[in-house]
Amino acid sequence: MKNYLVLLVIFLYEVNVNAQDRTEGFLDDFRGTASVTHNGISLVPSFSLGNPAVIFDLKFTSGLLSFEPDMRFALEGKPWSFIFWFRYKAVQQERFSLRVGAHPALNFRTVSISRDGQAEELLESRRYLAAEVAPNYVISKNIGVGIYYLYGRGFDAGVKNTHFLTLNASFINLFLSDKVFINVIPQIYYLRTDGKKGSYIAGSLTLAKKDFPISISAILNKALETEIVPDDDFVWNISLNYSFPGRTYGTIQRKRTQI
Repeated sequence: MKNYLVLLVIFLYEVNVNAQDRTEGFLDDFRGTASVTHNGISLVPSFSLGNPAVIFDLKFTSGLLSFEPDMRFALEGKPWSFIFWFRYKAVQQERFSLRVGAHPALNFRTVSISRDGQAEELLESRRYLAAEVAPNYVISKNIGVGIYYLYGRGFDAGVKNTHFLTLNASFINLFLSDKVFINVIPQIYYLRTDGKKGSYIAGSLTLAKKDFPISISAILNKALETEIVPDDDFVWNISLNYSFPGRTYGTIQRKRTQI
């Protein structure tokens, strides 16, 4: 599996080089982030891998459309989840924007089976489809507020229906010095998976340097009340991120309104 991970890194490097050459043609923009963390945290912050992870988050943009693959692996090389976002900027005004999107996804887990009397581990994939709606309002150049709603449908064993609703704010490009700045994104959210529900508070913090591709980020997630994973009501991580190609990296974009 580690060899596959190395090959993926090489592939992403080639995609980066080729996409930069093609940006003036078919693509309007290409950017991405590779992150290493001691605890992989999902798109829904209450779910975590519980182990070190590496995450590749890419974005190919053409006009109002974007394709955003999100590929997550355990640091040992086993795949964790693959999400293939297709997003559309339905409304793009000076202060108000509305994004809609949908994705197919694969989630992986290791299961133990018995074959010919011998224990054996297999990698099992589970299929999902999801759709999102994300309105956002910009209060000032550094402050925005938004709502994010996602519905996910599972087709295999496990959770069948997921409702994820957040109220969030973003405080971006808060400069601590001439070149060092932080981004802070707090949110409160409601989560329902099949018959179980919970409410949570969460936040992400990013420390970055202007015109420098490496940054440090952290995610904190605390359950207010939950029936979903009651024994693990606090989740956190710290990540080291490398962003490429960094065309205008001095400003970290509001890529998503959720963590």
